[in-house]
Amino acid sequence: MTRLRRAVLALGLTAGALSFNAPARADSFTPDQRAEIIAIIREALRTDPSILRDAVSAMQADESARNQASARAAIAKLGDQLISPTDPVSGNPKGDVTIVEFFDTRCPYCRRLAPVLTEFLRQDRNVRIVHKDLPILGPASVLGSKALLAAQKQNGYERMREAVMKLPPDTTMAQLEAAAKQVGLDWAKLSHDMDDPSVQARIDQNLKLARVLDIQGTPALIIGQQLIPGAVDLNDLKEAVAAARKG
Repeated sequence: MTRLRRAVLALGLTAGALSFNAPARADSFTPDQRAEIIAIIREALRTDPSILRDAVSAMQADESARNQASARAAIAKLGDQLISPTDPVSGNPKGDVTIVEFFDTRCPYCRRLAPVLTEFLRQDRNVRIVHKDLPILGPASVLGSKALLAAQKQNGYERMREAVMKLPPDTTMAQLEAAAKQVGLDWAKLSHDMDDPSVQARIDQNLKLARVLDIQGTPALIIGQQLIPGAVDLNDLKEAVAAARKG
């Protein structure tokens, strides 16, 4: 039996001992045996770095699978609570697939995703997007979210969203005012509605949902029973929606 095979078998025993909560088996190696195993592993990694790459890839795949399973369970548990009748909607309100988008107006990846979603809706007329404002990047994010939700009271959510996502990330009230007027909204009413308790309640509810779903950042998309973290391209979006249609 080669030294490498002995080391692999020893490592297998160690992993088995740990997985079955039997630390005594892992501790059965002598100091010399443990030193030999470590030396062989170091030599193997030095001569073939792909071993480490493959191990990291396997760990990442396993973590991703566990995260997706956890997300699916959370989505199923939330059920109808995930979407509120008052949530702003883009696309076809009666679409056969729903995309729930958690986003922050200040997030650069959300801004990158915005035109992708617009193009997707242009190509697919049977999808609705439910927008969940999630201001997690500071005061400017809060201002942006409140402005959008206040604009919704004037049926101007989509117009204001498109304008705000093009403003500088550190959005100011003056910039919001200019954007609101540019898209034909009543700024006096909008600025007043930004302080409406119902607006803050909507944001608080979105934050609560994000915690339940263990959303770590924005954007985050829920398509069917799948949670997709981060920005995606048009083809990935099409594939996810197609998968949701298949059930």
